[in-house]
Amino acid sequence: MENKVRMIGHRGYSSAYPDNTEIAFIKAVENGSGGAETDVRITKDGILVVNHNDEAAFIDGTELLVAEATYEELTAKPLKNTKSDDTVYLCTFRRYLEIMRDNNMICFVELKGEFSDEKVREVFETVEKVYDLSKCIMQSFDFNNLIKAREMFPDLPLMLTYGSEEEDYKRCFDYGFSLDAYYGIVTKEMIKEFHDRNLEVALWTVNNKEALDYCLSLGVDYIESDVFGKINA
Repeated sequence: MENKVRMIGHRGYSSAYPDNTEIAFIKAVENGSGGAETDVRITKDGILVVNHNDEAAFIDGTELLVAEATYEELTAKPLKNTKSDDTVYLCTFRRYLEIMRDNNMICFVELKGEFSDEKVREVFETVEKVYDLSKCIMQSFDFNNLIKAREMFPDLPLMLTYGSEEEDYKRCFDYGFSLDAYYGIVTKEMIKEFHDRNLEVALWTVNNKEALDYCLSLGVDYIESDVFGKINA
């Protein structure tokens, strides 16, 4: 497998801008990232939005559970922003895809929580309508989300998000899943197992030069960073 490492902005340019917001994705583009990772959740009324935590935190100090609030409620006021002077609102998955499409960026799309068959299909269909399925890699900690996606879309790339050494990563091989792992728990032997099966490996979250050099030495395919503009030579 030919190896060329690509840098991915973790939740956009999240060291300098509020993560998973429109401005964070735009600044990832402007600062030279090859792509951006995001986290997809579903509002009470079924809208696909991007937010890492269960709750959306607002500028006035209040919070709402994304799954228990409507899109209108979640966008009625700005989000909390301690990183920049920008006024930011909850971003839709569609808007994230539009930014990625307009700048030919790689999409890492993590499904947060359990998705129904219908919603898994909706995520893929939204990508197909707005951008390009070949430019997007779906990911999840929830193995069942990936199994559903594999049954629906047998030829598309999927990644297990992997953060614990206690989890059995080898089950990926039964389904052809690549790996998106915390960089501190992977080994060259693990990476070789995936590459030998023509599967890719991404590592997160790499935020200093020492960690970057280590990850580069492992020969991975993608490196995710909050501060990629500062450490990527």
